[in-house]
Amino acid sequence: MTPEILTSLIDATWPAKSLRDVSGWTIREGAGGGSRVSAATATKAAKLEEYPLAANAMRDIGQNPLFMVRAGEDTLDAALERDGYAIKDPVTYYTAPVEKIATERPPAVTCFEVWPPLATQAEIWDAGGIDDARLAVMERAESPKTTILGRVHDTPAGTAFAAIHDGVAMLHAIETASAFRRQGVGRHMIRALAFWAQGRGATQVALLVTKANVGANALYTSMGFTPVGGYHYRIQTED
Repeated sequence: MTPEILTSLIDATWPAKSLRDVSGWTIREGAGGGSRVSAATATKAAKLEEYPLAANAMRDIGQNPLFMVRAGEDTLDAALERDGYAIKDPVTYYTAPVEKIATERPPAVTCFEVWPPLATQAEIWDAGGIDDARLAVMERAESPKTTILGRVHDTPAGTAFAAIHDGVAMLHAIETASAFRRQGVGRHMIRALAFWAQGRGATQVALLVTKANVGANALYTSMGFTPVGGYHYRIQTED
């Protein structure tokens, strides 16, 4: 998968409030929705020496300059490092054929498809740092999309979001309440979303996770996801 395809998949399934082009650089207005919807990326028309124009465009909308550096963008990475931009949150992109994940349905009454999300899901997300600004990102995503409410012993225990773009179901905001971790809730929700995606014609299931999240990386690998790329951010730091 090329960096451009990965970026278009993110923009469709986890979209910024707005996008605009500045001299070949895509500027995202994140509206508080986190790095993924706030980072600038280079298009094929971008000139490396003009990246300060993108930085200024981000400042103009009240955002700290932040760039997504994808596979193959080593020259950009070196220029940003030279100019004092620090690495932030290296991310791995995982993918799997949908039939490899949709192998066994979760136990009865453990996972429910819900749209729009329920208040109890918002509470679980909020406890995990996924606030209203990120819920607004879900609202903006194109359809088909859904959430899963995971339950343990009739108690809300987890939640996750997914949207489909070009045959790929992208999973976002997978969150298990702290009291229910290590009980298989995350695995059940991912499988439930894979069956949902399969029923809507998706051929691939994909997700993004920071390399620092050791537990999540281990879970996705154990389920059959394969790392096929990724990116990291470069953020301007104070002198």
